Amino acid sequence: MMSADTREKPRALVLSHGTISLPAFLPDATQAVVRAVDSLDLEQCGVQALVMNTFHLMQRPGSSAVEAIGGLHALSGWRRPIVTDSGGFQAYSLIRQNARYGHLTEKGLAFQPEGATRRFLLTPEKSIQLQLSSYASDVVVCLDDCTHADEPPSRQRESVERTIAWARRGKAEFVRLVEQKKLPPERRPLLFAVVQGGGDFALRRACAEALLEMGFDGFGFGGWPLDSEGQLLSEIVAWTRELIPATFPLHGLGIGHPLNVVACARMGYDLFDSAMPTRDARHARLYSFTEDPTTSRLDPDGAWFTYVYLSDERLRRERRPVSTFCDCLCCSRYSLAYLHHLFKVNDALFLRLATIHNLRFMMQLMQRLEMLLHGEREQREQQAAQTAG
Repeated sequence: MMSADTREKPRALVLSHGTISLPAFLPDATQAVVRAVDSLDLEQCGVQALVMNTFHLMQRPGSSAVEAIGGLHALSGWRRPIVTDSGGFQAYSLIRQNARYGHLTEKGLAFQPEGATRRFLLTPEKSIQLQLSSYASDVVVCLDDCTHADEPPSRQRESVERTIAWARRGKAEFVRLVEQKKLPPERRPLLFAVVQGGGDFALRRACAEALLEMGFDGFGFGGWPLDSEGQLLSEIVAWTRELIPATFPLHGLGIGHPLNVVACARMGYDLFDSAMPTRDARHARLYSFTEDPTTSRLDPDGAWFTYVYLSDERLRRERRPVSTFCDCLCCSRYSLAYLHHLFKVNDALFLRLATIHNLRFMMQLMQRLEMLLHGEREQREQQAAQTAG
């Protein structure tokens, strides 16, 4: 299913609903929608794929309803690839915030969100069934037991043991369904497993090795990727990439800050998703390049990137767009003064234009990263060839 030679780092994922060039940022369409924009807006921004959420979709509109409509592509009108996560992180977050909402067992995740009329049970098998059969996803993710890096060693060990056991059960169910449906290779979704272990290097290794032995199409960095101060856990994130051979795509789950995306892409991560860019947009925090993104080196100091706060009263008479380097609908047609006005009067158009801009920024960023990384790779290959010669 991967387009690159298996001896090399993949440059793209070829899926039944299209090809994803790597590296790629995937917006979070948690409940089958990226808030404030439609599928055409997303396509025009250059979005290649979306991440949708099993935990939320099994509640609303309900998996049987999604399946009856024909899957997530039919429901959302999105024609390009869809990655569905397992729901493990969301259930973990819910239970961690309030234990009365549910609990984890070896069997799976039992939970009843506030306001829900019934209790849900999400097992490794059920997660795969929903993603593959009900949702018709392009990339399916095994259920994992998520932790925070600050949790004690005993909890991290429990998480790794459970994640490995659940991945084994999830893969068995995936294989069973693929065989039952007689899916040809070009229609078979990819199956990813998630590497847990918190901030413990030995546990990360144990988890990665066990998952690699089982065999998956790709992997994800599991657990919260930031420390208590919101800084990227660079050492453990880099270590996880080292544990997974470069031939396998690695998804930086929940990583979405532009500086963190660049840092992780340079570590070798291929896929990213986060609600941060779209959430920032809705809160009037827009991203802007300070230099031409087609030539920027994206240096680690982050000088190529800044924020524009639309709540700033100084923008009331500002004629320029958010960014002179951006070709999105927002920047090609509207001034900062108008966006500031829309924000102040709380008009829905503000949400749409701001979201379009931040997503286009992320797509421009990924296009530049792809050029830089592939250029650096070619340079290394030429140097290696000269040395060998």
